[in-house]
Amino acid sequence: MPAYLRKIPAAVVWILFLSVIILASGDAGASIKDLPFKEGERLVYRAKWEFLSAGRVVMEVLPFKTPEGENIYHFKMDTRTNSGMDTFYRVREMQDSYTDKGLTRTLLYVKRSTGKHPRDIRVDFDWEHMQATYANFGKTEKSISILPGTLDPLALIYSIRMKELRTGAVLELPVTDGKECAVIRATVTARETITIDGRSYETFVIVPETNTLKGLLDKLPKLKIWCSVEEGHIPVKIQSRFAIGSFAFELVSTNST
Repeated sequence: MPAYLRKIPAAVVWILFLSVIILASGDAGASIKDLPFKEGERLVYRAKWEFLSAGRVVMEVLPFKTPEGENIYHFKMDTRTNSGMDTFYRVREMQDSYTDKGLTRTLLYVKRSTGKHPRDIRVDFDWEHMQATYANFGKTEKSISILPGTLDPLALIYSIRMKELRTGAVLELPVTDGKECAVIRATVTARETITIDGRSYETFVIVPETNTLKGLLDKLPKLKIWCSVEEGHIPVKIQSRFAIGSFAFELVSTNST
């Protein structure tokens, strides 16, 4: 493993997957009539630094009902470094997002991680008072104001898949991690065919306008995402470029492949 990898904070490297993919969300057109995902869907991505294997990410759609019996969405993301990357920084992180059935707002967001910087984060959403409250290991911070339609980063991954994208569209949508709320803005720049493990995908290319971001996101490198053109808009590849190289996530399997 190159020595320069040690200089890159784990928090920056492993936030890239969420940070770049949320930029692909927005009101780029009417919602897709039929849901492009269903309970039981499982997407697996491999992580690479240049040509080196770094780990994997798994995203799932799980069944869930409230105590009152109401059906809502439950999305899960499991991020893990492999044994080679564990030598430098070990990541074991689980994220859960719960949204209303229309996927128009987040109800609860949870993130747990172990390692050098453990986290046990819970973000509660109070839509009556338009606020979100962040807590880590039970220690609650001051609530923040949120905008109508605000989602958490994980829910935004699925929000894009319910939109009709088109080249030239400018995408905007409010997002929060519980500490700040910002409107994410990005542009669908082109259509492009890419190949992963011998399989070709026709995709939309989406690039964020980093000058519209706030907080940690404005410190990230150049980001780019490829989403499948066909109905479903599955994120196929995500790439971030540093001055010393690039980090990428590539789709390697679904529960239908």
